[in-house]
Parts: sequence; C-alpha cells; structure tokens
Amino acid sequence: MALDRFFRRRRPQQQAGSDMPDLWTQCPACKESVYNRDLEANLWVCPKCSHHIRLEAGRRVEVLLDEGSFVQLSGRVHPTDPLKFQDTEAYADRLVRAQKKTGRPDAILTGTGSILGLPITLAVMDFAFSGGSMGSVVGEEISRAAEHAAEIGSPFVLVAASGGARMQESALSLMQMAKTTVALEGLTARGLPYVSILTDPTTGGVTASFATIADVIMAEPGALIGFAGPRVIQQTIRQNLPEGFQRAEFLLEHGMIDDVVDRRTHRTFLAGLLGVLTRRAPDALPAEQSAEAPA
Repeated sequence: MALDRFFRRRRPQQQAGSDMPDLWTQCPACKESVYNRDLEANLWVCPKCSHHIRLEAGRRVEVLLDEGSFVQLSGRVHPTDPLKFQDTEAYADRLVRAQKKTGRPDAILTGTGSILGLPITLAVMDFAFSGGSMGSVVGEEISRAAEHAAEIGSPFVLVAASGGARMQESALSLMQMAKTTVALEGLTARGLPYVSILTDPTTGGVTASFATIADVIMAEPGALIGFAGPRVIQQTIRQNLPEGFQRAEFLLEHGMIDDVVDRRTHRTFLAGLLGVLTRRAPDALPAEQSAEAPA
C-alpha cells in the first residue's frame, strides 16, 4: 500500500498566491467550466448556454470599438469624500480599494473611437468599481463626454452597468441624475443620436435617469434592469412577480426598451443603426452578420 501511494499520480494544484494564470471560467448560469480562450473568442458569451458574462470597462471597449481607435477622455477627475462618510468602513478606504482593483479613478471610462469606421463618443460604466455606483465623478465624466460629443458632432453611446446612486455621497450622487440629463439635451439640440446599452445589472438612479432617456435603448440578453430590485418589490407589494420580471426580454415585451441584442452582434448592429441615424455609411459589414443590423 505504501508503494501504491508513492507511485500514484497526483494532480498538480495551484499554490495560493502563485502567478499561474487562470485558464478556465465557470459560467454563472450553467456552471460549466469554459476555457478562457474560447470565452474570449466568443466575446465572453458562454458557448454552452449563451449567458452574457459581465465585462469590465476596458474589455467592453475592446469588444465594441475598432482596434486601436479608442482615445481616452476620462481619468482626470478623482472622487473625494466631502461628507467624511463612514459605515462599516470609511468611504475613503473603499475608494482606495476600488481604485487599486480596477486601475481607474472611478466607475466610468469615456473616450472617442469608431465602430466599423463610424466615429463615436463612448461612455462605459464599470461594475467592478463599487458596483458601478453613480457618484459625482461618474456624473461629471458622462456629462463631459456628452458635451464633447455635441461639440465634435459625433453620436454618443453609453454602456450602463450599475447598482444605482452611491450612498456614500448622499444627495451629491442624486444630483447627477439631473446633471447628466441636462448635458444629454445638448445632443438633442444638435440632432445627434444617443444610444444606450443596458447590461447586467442596470438599476436604481442610473435606470431612472440617463440610461433610459436615449433615442434608442438596447439591452443584452438576460440583463437585470429596474429601479428597485425584484426581491424588494415582492416584499413591498406582497405578491409573486411574473416569471422573468425585470429581465431584458420582459422589458422588451412591455415596451421599456427597443431591442435585445446579442453581444456578438453589437458592432454590426450599432454600425447599421448609427449609419441610418447619421446618414453615413459604415465600412462594409460582414455578409453573414449584415442581416443583424437594422434596415
């Protein structure tokens, strides 16, 4: 028995803290393990069940824009702690930890780029930074990006992913709802299209303001979209909610959004849509995907 144990093959185990890369990702929906290279090739959509895995802001930019076209605008505004807020942890400490985790000042990344040759201004919310919560910096950066789009005459595309307003900034965060709405009106005055992409999750004050006042509102399949969460609503009204309540497909059926679009066709869909709205032809669409773009 001793010799049997000695010669028995042992599976190599990753040491805690080692620099060995993670090669597999478990799908949150079907629980299947998928090779990361396959996931990346499929734009981080599970090839087994088509679940759309959440993307951090930088990766979202890579998925949407033409390679090498992104020029960053955000990053010069940093959050502060004017209220000296503290619950179980000081807000200042939370900010430092989130900044180290994501490598950016706050939960937003903005810039200019192109989609199949069509120039756009892009704003992407980062759920990895404090749940994508909307604080003063998020509102300021979105407002600046919208004003920049109006100034240069480009369409504005926003990718929303947020748990809502940032409670540690209290009324200062709620003020961003009005601030961003006013900034976006400049696009309307210039006749420039504003497209909002709602991803999982988009909730709270973000849903109640800039995320849902776009000219065209699209969502990723299965995305949770709403103001209060379904559990809070169910406990409040004391009634069972319909199946699929607050999911993208349910909201499409009830008229809150315009379309549910698979991430793998976002570029061609947006290129076709923006081409129609701006009367500019994008670069040639791939023949097998051109049918996904709006006529």
